[in-house]
Amino acid sequence: MAKETAAVPALKNFLEIPYDELETLNLDAAEAAARLTPAELEKKYCGYLEKEKRLKAVTVCFTDIEGRFHMLDYDKQYFLKSNDNLTFDGSSIRGFSAQKESDLRLAVDWGSIVWLPSDVFGPGKVIMFGTVLNRDRTPYESDFRARLRALASEMKRARGLTANVAAEVEGFVVKGLNAEQHYNEGTGFELISSGGYFHSLPLAPLKIFIDTAAEAQRAMGFRNEKDHPEVAPSQFELNFSHADVVRACDLVQLYKLVCRQVAANMGMTATFLPKPVSGVNGSGMHLNLSFSKGGKNVFHDAKGEDGLSKAAWDVVSRILNHAQELSLVLNPSVNSYRRLDPHFEAPNQIKVSSVDRGAMIRIPAGNERSARLEIRSVAPDANPYLALFALLSTALYGKPLAKDEGKRDRVRFLPGNIYDAIRIFRGSEFVRRVMGELPHEKYAAHKQAAADRSPKELGTIVKTSEVVFHHDVTTQQLWHRF
Repeated sequence: MAKETAAVPALKNFLEIPYDELETLNLDAAEAAARLTPAELEKKYCGYLEKEKRLKAVTVCFTDIEGRFHMLDYDKQYFLKSNDNLTFDGSSIRGFSAQKESDLRLAVDWGSIVWLPSDVFGPGKVIMFGTVLNRDRTPYESDFRARLRALASEMKRARGLTANVAAEVEGFVVKGLNAEQHYNEGTGFELISSGGYFHSLPLAPLKIFIDTAAEAQRAMGFRNEKDHPEVAPSQFELNFSHADVVRACDLVQLYKLVCRQVAANMGMTATFLPKPVSGVNGSGMHLNLSFSKGGKNVFHDAKGEDGLSKAAWDVVSRILNHAQELSLVLNPSVNSYRRLDPHFEAPNQIKVSSVDRGAMIRIPAGNERSARLEIRSVAPDANPYLALFALLSTALYGKPLAKDEGKRDRVRFLPGNIYDAIRIFRGSEFVRRVMGELPHEKYAAHKQAAADRSPKELGTIVKTSEVVFHHDVTTQQLWHRF
């Protein structure tokens, strides 16, 4: 008779939460963030972390000036003891700080906590966003998440306005892990699907990727609306509901993280290059913007032109007037200027329209709840915090477009390449004043360095240099080998 062996107890017991419970947890956390003070949130979540023994680490994330997403994992016990003294070496991150600014601090934004799906990211972790501070705990001027939050608070305090944003972020799924780092212009990317808008098969690799990413985002509290393949083969878009401007940007960064990780888990790459493949539609990050006051959408006026109020048309005028100066912020890479091609529904015209998708700003059909501006000229590789900071600053403080009654209207266009965009950006006193002298110069210098690594003429072939030296792709080691 065989001898029975005792069951071996599991060595690891890290937190894994079912998707339905995860969604409730994350939606409740988002509601608490809007209702509780920072001190109340800190007490709430420190108590939770102390009590929950199955959590092993807290991931604290931040975004550099170009838009790269950085994450640091802190052991939970260390985090509980030292969360008021978290530091990192900023000089080790290209484009973030100079060597003399190397010691930077991270202050935890307790209201930004998100529980992660364990089958996508592994068990036992939560993620929070951090605010970057100088050594002396003053705000770090290149942290545009913190600056966007400050601007939103000032809008609320001085004008009673809340900025609401819904982002539509497109991307491509291509074959192979780390396909961007291994890109070769002779062969290009290998697409996973030849299908297009609405008609990929339900169990095709692209649809499996979309379903998996959408399930994870729903569980993370994104409040999903719809998801689908886009016009180009292997292209996708997953839509989620509007939020206040800072949370909306946080969701953009988490969206891209989810998509990249889901694709990697499937042995593929999710890329947010604006134009990874010539001859087909590129990817955008359309930003749907509205202002509310006392719970009322101030962009709506049933009797106004296209259903918009005078306040909304004033915002349109200011953004159109400063469009060329903003282009480098909204389209930050060599590759992004390939996308601004009207032959592929891309918005290179500095105008507003309710029907023309080649216009920089589109006015979707809306009502008192949904009236908004759709800013279509934003690339998916833009830093969302910097992009919204620049757009809101322009909406509030920019100069309205002046019409010369003695001249016929002529359509203006966005810059056709990054060199022109850099030149206009450097010459803009308005953008310099909005961003601040040092961030303005730092950003321009990084964009110039990227441009100098690629041919000036775009041509029709997506060049290796514009991919591997892209700010979302480049490693420290590769950059310094140039």
